[in-house]
Amino acid sequence: MKKISIIVMALAFLAALTQCKKEQVAPANDSEAVTITLDIKCGNGTRMDVNTATGEVTYESGDKIYVASGGKYVGTLTHNGTRFSGTISDPTVGEPLHFYFLGNVTPAETLTAGTTTTCSVVISDQTQHLPVIEYAPSNETYTAGATTFTAHLLNKCALVKFNVTTSSSSATCITGFNNKVTVDFSGNTLTPSMEGTGVIKLAAGNGEKWAILLPQNALEVGEASSAYSADGVYTGTRAAVPAILDNGYLTAGIDVTVITEVNPGEVPTGAICGKFTINSNGDQVYFSQGNLQYIGSSSTPYWKFAENQWDYLGDNGQGSTGQNVDRDLFGWGTSGWNNGNMYYQPYNTESNYDGNTGYGYGPTDGTNYIYSLTGAFANADWGVYNAISNGGNMPNQWRTLTYSEWDYVFTSRTTPSGIRYVKGVVNGVNGVVLLPDDWSVSTYSLNYTNAGAAPYTGNEITAGSWATMEAVGAVFLPATGGRSETSVYNAGGDGMYWSASYQNSGCAYCVCFTNGWILSWGNLENRYVGRSVRLVHSVQ
Repeated sequence: MKKISIIVMALAFLAALTQCKKEQVAPANDSEAVTITLDIKCGNGTRMDVNTATGEVTYESGDKIYVASGGKYVGTLTHNGTRFSGTISDPTVGEPLHFYFLGNVTPAETLTAGTTTTCSVVISDQTQHLPVIEYAPSNETYTAGATTFTAHLLNKCALVKFNVTTSSSSATCITGFNNKVTVDFSGNTLTPSMEGTGVIKLAAGNGEKWAILLPQNALEVGEASSAYSADGVYTGTRAAVPAILDNGYLTAGIDVTVITEVNPGEVPTGAICGKFTINSNGDQVYFSQGNLQYIGSSSTPYWKFAENQWDYLGDNGQGSTGQNVDRDLFGWGTSGWNNGNMYYQPYNTESNYDGNTGYGYGPTDGTNYIYSLTGAFANADWGVYNAISNGGNMPNQWRTLTYSEWDYVFTSRTTPSGIRYVKGVVNGVNGVVLLPDDWSVSTYSLNYTNAGAAPYTGNEITAGSWATMEAVGAVFLPATGGRSETSVYNAGGDGMYWSASYQNSGCAYCVCFTNGWILSWGNLENRYVGRSVRLVHSVQ
């Protein structure tokens, strides 16, 4: 079959598109499911992703359609305000072109014309627009020299209304949904799946909220925390959801209630009870019950806190690149979040700035790697993006301290006891003990207080004595070692804990300690090396 490169001048839809109706299993009081029709005319240039009264979708300049031919991605068409046009490479003669609109969400993978056979997008965040997923083959087969094609793109998702009652001013999150779609260009199929806990994030506020849902079976009434506020302050439930099919249009409204304050006045689930001041404003945090772990060996991988504060995995194979390995030494910013340019899983192997190999090094704008795990890039923080199974099991509950906050905990807090930390051996494990703001010297006698140069053996604490200390809020940071590329080293000797703060395009700040010294914030590490993560929860 002859193949050549062409310029696609226009993707024009049929002049008289009528709404095609299909049957869908849905509650009796829902209107009949209808196709969400497309109109490439932009009118005054204002985009309304979906007209919820009619189901009509309109486009604006910059929207993209991905084109496949011969089982591979061949190019992208971009809307210029009037029509879609762009360059495609080597279409297959005698076959139709295949057009995909992916909700204007950037695919997680880098697409290479003539090579890429699959890609995927996550449509979890629907606070700004409704990410419609659509597909159709062209009405014409490709012939040499052809530059104009028509297609009737059909909705491969459903438009669904939710009735939200909330006490929060932040976005409402609902769980249990297919929120990822994988495109197989070789078979021209779209396969929905669930990423993480299946979060769909609705626009903030009370009242009617619309969402795009991917096909899936019906869901029962959600359990506690099946709905929650994005800021983690309130939790609630959602009503049952009927089966979701292609072209669905569910208008009756599914009830979501998010009004219960999470742990009001209580220590959060998964936290040590001690309060630690982190800045001169007096803000305080709780530390998690143990270091962060990624359990990749599970059939459905998940995140958790270590059961005991002294637990760590060591050289258990986590120096490999295998996805099914449990880990607690992470490259910086490897939360799994896709910021639209690139994302890093805890097991990813990526090349860093000087050519070495590691597990990724944090958020990027596609060109630079110079952002902290805060603000617009907060989802690169493990505790912000992920649900921690034994830490409340909701995203946005935890976070990583910045370098200045770590430093304040170690060097600047003013406490009645005057003791901020000691080096020690807890249940046979070397590390650093952090004492809460209200620590009483009568609880346990400690040596070499606030002394980074002290040896670990200056305070040897049994498991029984530690239980007494932990009960009043003491925190232990075990000396877990680190990972340089594929080798785990100095487990039991060195402790290295990431901060949320960057220094430059290759390095981020971390807390480091060993037998004889502590550097509480100024130590720089290459972002691709593996370090421990200890998350904190704000004191409400």
